Amino acid sequence: MGTVEKIAGLIAETSSSLPKDVEKALAAALRREERGGSAAVVLRTILDNVATARRGGSPLCQDTGTLAFYVDESLRRKVTPAVIKKAVALATKRGALRKNCIDSVSGKSYDDNCADGAPVIHYVDWMEKGCVELVLKGGGSENMSRQYSLPDSALGAGRDLAGVRKCILDAVVKAQGYGCAPGILGVCIGGDRATAYEVAKEQLLRPLGKEGDSADPTLRRLERQVLKDANSLGIGPMGLGGKTTLLGVRIASRPRVPASFFVTVAYMCWACRRKVEKLKG
Repeated sequence: MGTVEKIAGLIAETSSSLPKDVEKALAAALRREERGGSAAVVLRTILDNVATARRGGSPLCQDTGTLAFYVDESLRRKVTPAVIKKAVALATKRGALRKNCIDSVSGKSYDDNCADGAPVIHYVDWMEKGCVELVLKGGGSENMSRQYSLPDSALGAGRDLAGVRKCILDAVVKAQGYGCAPGILGVCIGGDRATAYEVAKEQLLRPLGKEGDSADPTLRRLERQVLKDANSLGIGPMGLGGKTTLLGVRIASRPRVPASFFVTVAYMCWACRRKVEKLKG
């Protein structure tokens, strides 16, 4: 099987099959909710949809999202932007992706989902050798992502971890179930405005499971605290109330200059579609 076909297959599987760790987190959330309540009904419907999409090989959400590829640096000459675009066009033709790419100036639709800057491609040196990972991020969840600059007088948030926590919880409150809760948060503390969003989104690649699994013990505690606080707000699945507003929180930090202190929140919906494919090695 050629590289284009392999990547087209990766796209189709990512679009139609929710990762097992996310599905497991949804099932655990369902067990915590009151039987017959609105939260339980929403979560059961989500899980039924997940099973139906996987069984039929069809997209599990009508918004197949922005495609972001993370490609091991060693594959740069083999998995080129041209190869990836051919695979995206092929997957679109086969129905794994909807026509989901619009020119921001003219309003023209790029019906094969390929244009300058689409899909998004990152060549990275921190992945397992020979691997490609794809994330599909829907527009509803992207709209709920936010960036804060500390200090923030409106939130009473200073330049410390207490202030960071206030920013993250404000993002959850402002989402209010939009972006298809329960959500998953990727957070970057510090950095500059542009790279902070990239780092925050990279946190969404970290599997769910034992909460608070950051390598930094301070960030582990913050992840656990934010998850607990968010799930005590009562927002719940789709904002209809319940115990499960977030499925997970993943936080990283980056150095900053003295004049800036950004807190960047990448919000992901329950449909956290990501998958790794090993192409060689």
